[in-house]
Amino acid sequence: MKTIQFKSSNPKESAFTEELRRNVSEYFRVNNLSNKGNFWLYLKSFIIIGIYLVPWVLMITYPMSGWIGLALCIIMGIGEAGVGMSVMHDAAHGALSRKKWVNSLFQSSMYILGSNIFNWKIQHNLYHHTYTNIFGYDPDIGTKVVIRLSEHAKLRKYHRYQYIYSFFLYGLMTLSKIILDIVQLNEFNKKGITKRQQANPKSELTILIVSKTLYFIIFLGIPLWISPFNWWQILIGFGIMHMTAGIIMSTIFQMAHVVEGAEQPLPDSNRIVHHEWLVHQLLSTADFAPNNRILGWYVGGLNYQIEHHLFPNICHIHYRKLAPIVQTTALKYGIKYNVKPTLVQAFISHVKRLKELGNLNSIKPKKIAH
Repeated sequence: MKTIQFKSSNPKESAFTEELRRNVSEYFRVNNLSNKGNFWLYLKSFIIIGIYLVPWVLMITYPMSGWIGLALCIIMGIGEAGVGMSVMHDAAHGALSRKKWVNSLFQSSMYILGSNIFNWKIQHNLYHHTYTNIFGYDPDIGTKVVIRLSEHAKLRKYHRYQYIYSFFLYGLMTLSKIILDIVQLNEFNKKGITKRQQANPKSELTILIVSKTLYFIIFLGIPLWISPFNWWQILIGFGIMHMTAGIIMSTIFQMAHVVEGAEQPLPDSNRIVHHEWLVHQLLSTADFAPNNRILGWYVGGLNYQIEHHLFPNICHIHYRKLAPIVQTTALKYGIKYNVKPTLVQAFISHVKRLKELGNLNSIKPKKIAH
């Protein structure tokens, strides 16, 4: 994949970039704050991990009815999503701590979710964050089997129903990652992406195979061996846990980029996007439910997705304070700041966008410049 450049001939965009970075740096300087996490973030991390692991311990050690087991599987799914959004995510961006080993430790929580941190960092940190909402570059808006997430993707007749069936398929996200991680890593290895990231392809493949083997032993093998449940109950519970986590994480991520007002530009024939990179992030991203502190706590500040995309190396605990700074600076330069006031409004906006993208009369796909 050839890279693209972000360039703007508008001097206001360059001035906005400089002032925004200056304003955010000033905030941390004046308040004598580190832009990383603190004690309360570490405490939250252990609470979230507990929500995921404690139900598993209970299910393999205490006799209980199938209905209680089912409820615990749903709680595990909620915890699984929380670990991905509130623990692993900051650490993988190097935002949880100033100490590299601490970030490495907490980002390894990805392995207890059954996925692979190396793959995730390439897909998310490298491609999604660099080329946000650019079709053909950002894998997060690539067509997902039968879900059309970009106005530039090929339109099929069945897409008219995607606003109905997409949420079931969202539930398959974490399960598909468990299975398809090895395919994705092989692709990265063949294209030389792994080596360009200063990683050893054989070592990464070994880590992937060993970590997934241990995951299946712990979360399927041990319950099948010592829990009081039947094998089919365990498999159903495993599936329900992942469906819960997949629906939560997919919906949260999509409400930040596949909503009304979030742009999906294409580079020109010279592979140039005619905006400064920070401006592009603003135009292609949306915040939602900024006043919902419980939601923000659980999703690791991903409801402040604009702030996260502008400053991915800053811990999410600071986003609530940074959001007014970003919004004020953006409005000063006439740059759109897309925010959905509530979770419900963001969800409805995503459904409307899915429906629009599935409309046979929607914008015809354009040829992308590679």
